[in-house]
Amino acid sequence: MLKKSWYVIVLLILALTLVLAACGSGATQTTEEPAATTSSQEAAQPTEATSSQPEAEAVAGKVGIVLPTKDEPRWVQDETRFQEALTAAGYDVEILFSQGDSAKEKANVEDLITKGVKVIIITPQDGSAAAAAAEAAHEAGVKVISYDRLIRDTDAVDYYVTFDSLAVGAQQAQYLVDHAEGTGNPLYLYAGAASDNNAFIFFEGAWKVLQPKIADGTFVIKNSSEAVALQDTADLSRDQMAQIIGQITTNWDFNTAKNLAEANLTVATAEDKGEVFILAPNDGTARAIADAFAADSDVSNYYVTGQDAEKASVQYIIDGKQSMTVFKDVRTLVNDAINAAVALLEGNTPDAQGSYNNGVIDVPAIQSPVVTVDKDNVKAELIDSGYYDASDFTGLQ
Repeated sequence: MLKKSWYVIVLLILALTLVLAACGSGATQTTEEPAATTSSQEAAQPTEATSSQPEAEAVAGKVGIVLPTKDEPRWVQDETRFQEALTAAGYDVEILFSQGDSAKEKANVEDLITKGVKVIIITPQDGSAAAAAAEAAHEAGVKVISYDRLIRDTDAVDYYVTFDSLAVGAQQAQYLVDHAEGTGNPLYLYAGAASDNNAFIFFEGAWKVLQPKIADGTFVIKNSSEAVALQDTADLSRDQMAQIIGQITTNWDFNTAKNLAEANLTVATAEDKGEVFILAPNDGTARAIADAFAADSDVSNYYVTGQDAEKASVQYIIDGKQSMTVFKDVRTLVNDAINAAVALLEGNTPDAQGSYNNGVIDVPAIQSPVVTVDKDNVKAELIDSGYYDASDFTGLQ
């Protein structure tokens, strides 16, 4: 009987062992689920490849920008606008500065080519010297947009994005004409760099407005014998403009402008001064020239032009130290350049409205409008439009 009881107990133990084994078999099946996790990780690998896709798209849509110098507020302003606009549009962008050196400009372009850019936007330091950089880009299959200044003497330029440079010079000159009364008004002429094609276009636009008023005696040129010799010529050739610009160039440099103005005033007589009219090419040179004329005791009043609406010059206008500036809304120009770059990246044709001859080809041009700004409309044009904050200035009415 006892043996029988032990026999039953053994059978129960065996049965329990079988049940536990069955449960263990179920646990083993459960632990196989990580295999499914592994397979799901493998399935997720294409997602990782997809996550690298935006990077590939960024490279495919990468835009390189080469600006001439960080030493002029205008180009730092453009840098900011480009960075903000292209980043907001979802494009990868790299901006380099040439610091007034055409060799560095070409090196910058070559650097951008190696980084896989598809479009390069260049503001040339020297229009003709930049041809080598543009040609290097074209040889690498990169599209070239000449920005604000025209790259000359090459067919390796796809588009030119610019303000209406003739209108800039014309508006500067018209401001002087509008404030001149009588005859014999002393006129002092200044220009940008002879290496910059825009300097010629600005001067051409100004000369077309000023020349009739020089011919009729409203203005008398005081600081350029070459301009005096050509004062009866309505339409100047490029060589004739070069002769004049050679005497009145500021090289877009503030110190050069100030030194030239002081030299002009030193040799001028008291009769050559009094109330004077000054064609200054841009805001930086306008401030430097204005300071020189303001320091001359024989100058009773002066009207001086500018362009670019730099903050320092806006303050000068508010303070009565600079008469006007031609407002070239960089937001518009940057957007025009970006739209052209995006069109080229997508294989489309940018919308051009004319062309500029660069000595080899007629480069399709995309032109932005310009506005004359003086003390009367500075708030409406520059503050109310959101271009600048009122807090950036003092004495604003």
